[in-house]
Amino acid sequence: MEFGGITIEFLGHSGFVIRNGVVSVAIDPYNVSPSVEKVDYILITHGHSDHCSIKDIQHLSRKGTVVVAPADSQSTITRVTEIHMETIEQGDELDLGKLKVEAVPAYNVNKYRDKDKKIVFHPKNEGYLGYVIRFGTVVVYHAGDTDLIPEMQKLTGHGKHDRRFVALLPVSGTYVMDVEEAAEAAALLKPDLAIPMHYGAGVF
Repeated sequence: MEFGGITIEFLGHSGFVIRNGVVSVAIDPYNVSPSVEKVDYILITHGHSDHCSIKDIQHLSRKGTVVVAPADSQSTITRVTEIHMETIEQGDELDLGKLKVEAVPAYNVNKYRDKDKKIVFHPKNEGYLGYVIRFGTVVVYHAGDTDLIPEMQKLTGHGKHDRRFVALLPVSGTYVMDVEEAAEAAALLKPDLAIPMHYGAGVF
């Protein structure tokens, strides 16, 4: 899909490759087709194996590829050779020259893994991430594994001042937002384009 001068390729589950002719970025690649070309940057939202997949990072990286990830993914990523790893946490911003990356919160508020509803799948205190990525005048928000959370309110201005805003939102329920919650998030964010993700793979 082409939009605002970038190409967005859905890889399945929560994975995407975004290219603008100058730079290429993969986000949470998982079970990637062998035909997908290598990229300059790989962004990982958290350490679960369907988001931080060693074989897919190896497949998409080449010598010098920069992998950006939170601390919980670090031990997995160090197994990949000839890359450069940048650790990041919520609130951090990285200027990578050809693009800018901001790490934002991603967590559950009502998706529980215990019958007493005390333990969520993606706790706030784990520091899991979404990303705001700036490709010139196009801003892409990859929400990560999350529910509709108050911090999304801070992202509502990205579609203003001649910028184009794309939101990649999970929709499968159980572990993340369901379709109705994702629609609420889209209504709040008001992106120029919303793309559903986190479905079809049968994993969290």
